[in-house]
Amino acid sequence: MIKYKLNCKDCSKKFNSWFSSSNEFEKLKKKKFLSCPLCNSHKVEKSLMSPSVIGKKKYTLKNDNKYKKIRKKIKEYQKFIKNNFEYVGDNFTYKARSIHYNDQKNKKGIYGNASSEEIKELKDEGIKTDIIPWINESEN
Repeated sequence: MIKYKLNCKDCSKKFNSWFSSSNEFEKLKKKKFLSCPLCNSHKVEKSLMSPSVIGKKKYTLKNDNKYKKIRKKIKEYQKFIKNNFEYVGDNFTYKARSIHYNDQKNKKGIYGNASSEEIKELKDEGIKTDIIPWINESEN
């Protein structure tokens, strides 16, 4: 697809239009299928335009607004968890089983570290667990 900047020779209106190829533009012009959207004149010409070149600037997630919003929401969840749950570190699976099997339902909730396999085992035992993304404080 090619985008051309077009000029009407009668009313000087400038507008853009897409064509499948430069040959397609010429065919449509020859058959008088091209017209000015303002005055309907068929005296439409291509103007000089610079080509679109993709720059070498890399896209980074850190500049993406959706990424920033999600990151902010995760940090809010983390703050809530830190203020309302007990951090048990690598003892998460042991503590989760202790709470579950010793019927300590009223005890403050816990959070910590566990592997995917350990989480699967807890769920298989009927112990409710959730995995949430966690952003380290050192990451900007």
